[in-house]
Amino acid sequence: RLILFVLLLSYSAFKSLCHISLNIFNLNRSVTVSCSLADGGNVGNKITDAEIKALSETLYSMDSNRASSSELTINPQALVPDSQTGSQNDLSSEPLYLHLDEDAVFSKPTYAALLALLDNYNRMTGQVEDFSSQQLAEQETFIKETMLNTELGRELFAFLNTKGVYTSEEEFVQDLKMMWFGLYSRNNNKLDSSGFEHIFAGEIKGGKVSGFHNWIQFYLLEKSGKLNYYSHSFDGPWTSYPDVMGLQFMWDGYYKQVGSAVIGCSPEFDLAIYSLCYIARPGKHCYLSLGGQQLIIQTYTWNNSSYGDGKKFIGSAYPVSMY
Repeated sequence: RLILFVLLLSYSAFKSLCHISLNIFNLNRSVTVSCSLADGGNVGNKITDAEIKALSETLYSMDSNRASSSELTINPQALVPDSQTGSQNDLSSEPLYLHLDEDAVFSKPTYAALLALLDNYNRMTGQVEDFSSQQLAEQETFIKETMLNTELGRELFAFLNTKGVYTSEEEFVQDLKMMWFGLYSRNNNKLDSSGFEHIFAGEIKGGKVSGFHNWIQFYLLEKSGKLNYYSHSFDGPWTSYPDVMGLQFMWDGYYKQVGSAVIGCSPEFDLAIYSLCYIARPGKHCYLSLGGQQLIIQTYTWNNSSYGDGKKFIGSAYPVSMY
């Protein structure tokens, strides 16, 4: 009983350092204590803004799988002010993506892993997502290909490891898999959504496009004739890829007022910067530096359900602005 009393007194002190879960099975027998830093809670206190900017520059320089200017050509066309993004006017006569060398880009393992995932989802919220064993394996493959089999992903793990967020690559992979692919309900109490589906694949909720912040998904849907590009409301200062744009478009009759995305980056870069910002600055602005230019990422936690010892799923992540 004395030991239990001491543990309970220490609870609030330990909680300020990491996430603590006390499970008292029997007052006379055992007390189980678990501690994890990878919960998007107090981790940010251990990571400075300067460290985030320095790491983002490193990840930017390591993105060897980004599209080159010879592999990707875009045509931004109409630029509209923020006040006109809701007008739903098609001001661009041509597609946004004029050319992509699919043989060169999509043959890379991380792109292939992403492509395997994008057709696994029902875009309508309120309808249960049900995955086959193969589709579940594709989720694991995507995390491992992007985060363990690239220099960029290993750099992110090394940084988070030094900060005490993850103690092993296995813990890193399994937490990212739950963070990104764990299912929760956005509508009708159905397990209909995940961070990955919302951000990378896009969803329809309330009669409009929700999420959808991935350039490859945009390219594929535009190529198939299911997406019509209307205009853009901001374009970043970068003269090579990756670039950042805020896009207006119609997806099979559903409108997206501002779908911001990092254009031309690799899947591992997208996943890495969003994961970094979600872990270090959950629910806040996260200030990155890419080639000396500032980029702000906004993330949101999903607070209606959790996994593990109270960890929060990623709700959304996207570029806000460059300033």
